[in-house]
Amino acid sequence: MLRDPSIDLFTRTLGITEPWFVEKVDFSHEDRRIDIKINFRESAKFPCPACESKNVEIYDTKERTWRHLDCFQYATYLHARMPRVWCHDCTRIRGAGVKTVLLDWARPGSHFTLFFESYVLTLAREMPVLAVARIVGESDDRIWNIIHHYVDEAREKEDFSDVRKLAVDETAATRGHNYVTIAADSEAKRVLFATPGKGADTIASFREDFVAHNGDPDKIEVVSCDMSPAFIQGTHNAFPSAKITFDKFHVSKLLGDAVDEVRRNEQKSHPELKRSRYLWLMNPSRLKAEQQNFLNTLSQQHLKAAKAYQIRMNFAQLWEQPKDFAETFLKKWYFWATHSRLGPVIRAAKTIRKHKEGILSWFDTHVNNAIIESLNSLIQAAKRRAKGYRSSRNLVAIIYLLLSKLDFGLPT
Repeated sequence: MLRDPSIDLFTRTLGITEPWFVEKVDFSHEDRRIDIKINFRESAKFPCPACESKNVEIYDTKERTWRHLDCFQYATYLHARMPRVWCHDCTRIRGAGVKTVLLDWARPGSHFTLFFESYVLTLAREMPVLAVARIVGESDDRIWNIIHHYVDEAREKEDFSDVRKLAVDETAATRGHNYVTIAADSEAKRVLFATPGKGADTIASFREDFVAHNGDPDKIEVVSCDMSPAFIQGTHNAFPSAKITFDKFHVSKLLGDAVDEVRRNEQKSHPELKRSRYLWLMNPSRLKAEQQNFLNTLSQQHLKAAKAYQIRMNFAQLWEQPKDFAETFLKKWYFWATHSRLGPVIRAAKTIRKHKEGILSWFDTHVNNAIIESLNSLIQAAKRRAKGYRSSRNLVAIIYLLLSKLDFGLPT
C-alpha cells in the first residue's frame, strides 16, 4: 500500500518527532480547511513534565485541537489525543501524580501552535491587534491573550543586573490626564518598565520590579528625567545613589512654553503674532526660508515675544559651554532673564535656577531623554494606528512587545 505523500510533507513541516507521528490528513476544498491528525505509538513512554522521571504510565487521553499556520491559503488545524501520565515518583513525594505531558508544537493550555503564536506576535509588532485578528481570522481577545502571555513570560526572565543609567518619562495613554510612566535603559536603548500613572509611586513600583529582576538600585549612576517634583522625589527615594540629570529637552520646552505665553499675551495688541506659534518654538535650522524671513520681520519690531525668543535661544548656548564655564554662563543668563520684565520668562528662569544642580550635572553625565523621547514617538505612532487601546494594560503590553527587546523563545 502506497504511503500518502502529504503525511511525509506535514511530518517534516510540523517538526513532528517520535513517538508522535502524522496519522491522517483531511483536506476540504469546500470548507477551505486542512485537518491533520497526530497520534503517538502504542509503546510510547512520556517523561513526567514536573520531575522528568521515566517511572510513569499513561493514565488517560483527551482529544485536543490547535490552530496552526494556514497552509496553501487553507485554515489548518492539528488534532491529537493528549495523554496524561501517572508519575509514581511524584505520587510518593508530592502526593499527586497525574500530569499532562508537554508537547513540542504547543504550550500548555493554548488553542494555537507555537508557530501560529509566533506569527501573531510578528504581525502585532507591525500593525494594530484588530488588523491582526482580521488577518488570522480570530477574535482580538484571543490575540491579546497571546500577547499578554508571552510578554509576561518573557519579562519574568529579564535580568537588569547590568543596568547603570536610566531615563524616566511619561507618555499620554488616552486623551485627558491619563498617562503611562516609562523607565528605559539609556545604554541598551530599551524599555525596562511601564506602568499607568505618573506620580512618585510609579518610581517606587519601578524599583520593586527592578529589584525583582536582579537590578541593584545602589548601582544606578544617573537618572535622566524632567523637573516633575514627583519624579524628583520618587528618584531620590528609589535610587538614592543616583545623580539626577534634568533632561535638556524638557528644560528647552519650559522656556518654549514661556515664549509662547508671552506671544499669546502680546497678540491681543499685535495681531500679526497670531498663528506664529511654531515659528518661535521650532529649531531655526528646521525653518523654511519663507518662515525664517517672516520670523526675522517679527523680530525686528521690538516685540516682547522677540525678546523672550532671544533669551530662549541664548540659553541653548549653555550646552556648548566648557564644563568650567557652564555655571558662570548660567548665572549671567539668569540675571538677564530675571531683569527682562517678562513674567513668564522670569518664572521659567527661577524654575531653572531652583533645579540648577540637576541641569549642570549634564556636563558630567552627558545623558538625556533623547532615547526615551524616540521610544515615546514609536508608542504614540502605534497608538494612532490602533486608534487607542481599551485599557492601559493593553498599552503597556504593546510597549513591552515593541520596545523591550524581549526574547519570547518562539520558533521563527
